[in-house]
Amino acid sequence: MTQAPTPTADTVRRLVRSLLKESANETPGPDVRPVAEGGEHSTWWVGTRHVLRLAPDREAALRQRCELRLRDLVRPHLPVAVPTSVAHGEWAPGLTYTLDIAIPGGTAEEHDVSAVGEADLAGLLTGLREVPVRQAETLGVPRTPPRSLEALRRMAVAAAERLAAADEFDPARLHQLTPPGAAQLAAQPGAAVLAHHDLKGEHLVVSADGRVRGVLDWTGTAVGDPAEDIAGLALAVGSGAAVRAATLAGYGARPCLRGLWLARCDTVIRLTDRLEGRDDSPLQLLRTRLGRAWETILLERVTELREDPEDPEDDEEF
Repeated sequence: MTQAPTPTADTVRRLVRSLLKESANETPGPDVRPVAEGGEHSTWWVGTRHVLRLAPDREAALRQRCELRLRDLVRPHLPVAVPTSVAHGEWAPGLTYTLDIAIPGGTAEEHDVSAVGEADLAGLLTGLREVPVRQAETLGVPRTPPRSLEALRRMAVAAAERLAAADEFDPARLHQLTPPGAAQLAAQPGAAVLAHHDLKGEHLVVSADGRVRGVLDWTGTAVGDPAEDIAGLALAVGSGAAVRAATLAGYGARPCLRGLWLARCDTVIRLTDRLEGRDDSPLQLLRTRLGRAWETILLERVTELREDPEDPEDDEEF
């Protein structure tokens, strides 16, 4: 198998000069620098107005081709910005790129989301639910089955014991989620929607006033469990804000609690993996996400879950 080339600043600069007319005569070329966060697509800042994302392998290239089509589909349904590509193609044989206009703002790791920003997140969740899933699948978006919360709970219980030995976590906190509780929070038939599936902090563009201005990186989008996006928001902005946004978007207690516990179990497992050398994510980031996911919220006291109202014309099976 041929080794994929490693992009360098010179590689990026030459590509950008061929794409941007105003850069063609610059010496030594436009200012390019790697984006520190979310580098799985080899992402580079190009000046102050553009972002270049290079697919590092053929699988990533397939996802990026799908993403370009998907962004056009979701954009009319969302109240926040979706990146716009000004140029796309191949930077190496079979490996794609997209040069996008940068969305102004920081990330949810840099700016707190305000109450109005939570309404923006509610609009995001509402808009995703309105995107026709059959159209998304026609574009190549995969359908992902819901995860077993009980299987995840068992993994988290084992991981929590190891975190306790490292004085990182009290495993008794996981006793709140019992096997019957996990079963009650199983994903409901007919609940599948278009889910971003990676709503972590660096993918939310947040302005200094706390408004959510855009959502980045749609390569992991799938038709599946809406609780996955609620879980992602719990990691990005905290459980309280995530549940408030989901409730405002019309989700009931069941998907909100499911998302909350998906996030909680994930953070315990990920932190354990990091401490035991199976994950190279920044340690402080994983600890921060653990704290956000384990915020205490009033919804945890709900013991009777009613079925959420369903619209049979819009239901999709997992």
